[in-house]
Amino acid sequence: MRENGRGERGQALSVFVVVSVVALLLIAGLVVDGGRKTAADRRAELTAAAAARAAVDATAPQRQAGHRPDAGVALAAAQEVIAGEAGIQGSVDLAADGTVRVTTSTSVETVLLSLIGIDTLLGHGSAEAQLYD
Repeated sequence: MRENGRGERGQALSVFVVVSVVALLLIAGLVVDGGRKTAADRRAELTAAAAARAAVDATAPQRQAGHRPDAGVALAAAQEVIAGEAGIQGSVDLAADGTVRVTTSTSVETVLLSLIGIDTLLGHGSAEAQLYD
């Protein structure tokens, strides 16, 4: 009878170890892949900011000469910045009030969260710049 008691205790311990290992892997996945998502967000945000800056910078000579900036030139400059960043997708819009709005996104593959079916995480960024008043 003592042998049966030890066997049950060993099984309970094995279940505890398995559950603990799975929990630790999930926590490690949140840390590692969470850091990768944060880096993707940062990259998307920096690209959006650079694109908005490029839109305004491309029309600086026109504004300095006292002319209304050419929206097509501004939007093309912003799109060029986005296109130059591998793995970044984005859009550029010009609002009626002269605000250039840039939104970007990217994705990163997960390292550990793929064990539970989460294969990719998305990173997003946005920026605005005032083209004219």
